[in-house]
Amino acid sequence: MTPPNLIQRINKLPSWLQLTTALLSGCLVPLSFAPFNIWPLGILALTIFALLINQQSAKAVWWRSWCFGVGMYGVGVSWVYVSISGFGGAPVPLAIFLVMVFVFFMATVFGLPFYAFGRWFSRHPLSLLIAFPAIWLLGEWLRTWLFTGFPWLFIGYADLTNWLSGWAPVVGVMGLSLFSAFTAAVVAHLIYQPTKTRNLALCSFAIIFIWGAGFALQKVEWTQASKIPTSIAIIQPNIAQKDKWQVDSRVATMDLLRAKTEPLLGHKIIIWPEAAVTEVYSQALPFLNEMNNKTADAESGLITGIIFDDQDKQVYYNSIATFGKAIGIYHKRRLVPFGEYVPMEWLRNLIEFFNLPTSYLNVGADDQHGLKIDDLLISPTVCYEVAYPDLVAKSAINSQLLMSVSNLGWFGDSLGRHQFMQMAQMRALETQRYYAYSTNNGPSAIFDRKGTITAQTKAFEQTTLSSEVYAVNGSTPFMRFGSLPLVAISLLGLILLRFFGKKNPS
Repeated sequence: MTPPNLIQRINKLPSWLQLTTALLSGCLVPLSFAPFNIWPLGILALTIFALLINQQSAKAVWWRSWCFGVGMYGVGVSWVYVSISGFGGAPVPLAIFLVMVFVFFMATVFGLPFYAFGRWFSRHPLSLLIAFPAIWLLGEWLRTWLFTGFPWLFIGYADLTNWLSGWAPVVGVMGLSLFSAFTAAVVAHLIYQPTKTRNLALCSFAIIFIWGAGFALQKVEWTQASKIPTSIAIIQPNIAQKDKWQVDSRVATMDLLRAKTEPLLGHKIIIWPEAAVTEVYSQALPFLNEMNNKTADAESGLITGIIFDDQDKQVYYNSIATFGKAIGIYHKRRLVPFGEYVPMEWLRNLIEFFNLPTSYLNVGADDQHGLKIDDLLISPTVCYEVAYPDLVAKSAINSQLLMSVSNLGWFGDSLGRHQFMQMAQMRALETQRYYAYSTNNGPSAIFDRKGTITAQTKAFEQTTLSSEVYAVNGSTPFMRFGSLPLVAISLLGLILLRFFGKKNPS
C-alpha cells in the first residue's frame, strides 16, 4: 500500500530530481498524440504531474509546471526547428536557440495558470479533484487566444481513439481534455489518499460514468447526412518547399496543376492546396480564367489556395478562391506569427525566415461567408486555422461540409504533419461533418462524420485523390454552445473552492 505521507516523500527528493520528473512526464504527453496514439501515456503524464504539484507552495508548483511544459513543448513542437532551419535559412545554432526561446515561452504560458493553482488551491482537500482539471482546461482555453493563440497539444486529441471521443460533439476537444485531466486527478487523489473508502467509491463512480457515457455517445447521430454522394477530387502537387516560391518554377507549377486537373474534370468538387498557385491573384488571372472556363464547362467547382492581393487596399491575404461552378472567396482569419506576419518589424532582417514572401499577410474579417457549389455549403479553413475548435465549430453552423487547404511542406517529415491531420479529424467529429483535407505534400484525406479516414494519399507523393462526401445538416451541441460553458463551469468551481473550501493544515 502506498504510504499516506507520499507528499512528504516527494518533498524529500532532491530538487533536481523533482524537476527532472516533471520534465520527463511532460515529454510523455506528445506520445499520446498521432502518430504514436498511446493515449494512456497522456493520463499517466498528467497523474505524475498532479502528484508533483499537490500540497506544494506556489514557487514549487510554478517550477514543476514550467519544467512539465518544457518537456511537453520540447518534444511536441520540435517540428518548429524544421521550419526555421530547413526552410527559414537560419544557421543551426541560431535555429536551436530560437526553438528553445519558443519552447520556454510556451512553457511559461502553460505554467501561468498552475501558478494560480499553487497560490490559492494546492492545499485544499479537493484541489486535485476540482482545481487541477479546472486549471488544466482554463490553461488550454488561454492558449487559444493569448497573443493570438497557439492552441497546440491539447490532451483531448489523444482521446480521439478511446471512449471519451463520444463526448467530442457535445463538449469539444477541451471538454475531452477536462475529462482526461479529471481522470488523472482521480488516480492521483486515490494514490495520495488510498485509505478513504468514501472517496474511492465516489471517484470510481464518476470515472465509470464519464467513460461509460462517452462509449454510449459514440453511437449518437447529432446530424443527418444526405443519401446522395458528392464526388470530390484533391490534387496533391508535392512541390518541394525550397522550390515553391522560386520565380522560374511558377510556370511549371501551373502546368502541373493543369495536367493533374484535366483528368478529374466532372467531379463536383476539385481542390488544390494552400497557395497552390504561386503567383498572387491578379498576376495569375490568365491561368485562373483558363481553369475557370474548363471547370465550368465540365460542371465542376474548383477551389484553390492562393495569395489574394486587394488592389484597392494594397494588402495581401492568404485566401481560398473559387472557379467554375464554385462561388465565394475566403481570407484566412488566424495567421501564424512570424510565418505569415511579423509582430516586430525590426526582426525581418535577423534571419531569412522572418522575411519570407508569405510574411506580409493581413487578417481576414471574422464575419465571412463560406463557399458554395450548387446547393452545397462549404465551411473553409486555411492550414493553421484547423487548430481552433470554436472557430471551426461556429463557421460550420451554416455549412454542410468542412474543408481545409494546407501546405505542410514547412514541417518536413516531422510530428507536425501528423498533429495537423489529427486536429482536422477532431474538427470533423466535433461537428459531425464530412471533411475534405487538402495538403501540398500529404497526406491528403477525406474524413467522415466520426473523424474516420475514408480515403487518404501517401505523404511526399505527387498524386490525386478521388472520393465521395455527403452533405450534412443539423448541429452538434458543441457547434451551438462552443467551449465557453466549460470555461464558465471551471471558473465557478475554482471560485467556490477558493471561498468556501476548507484548507488542509499546512
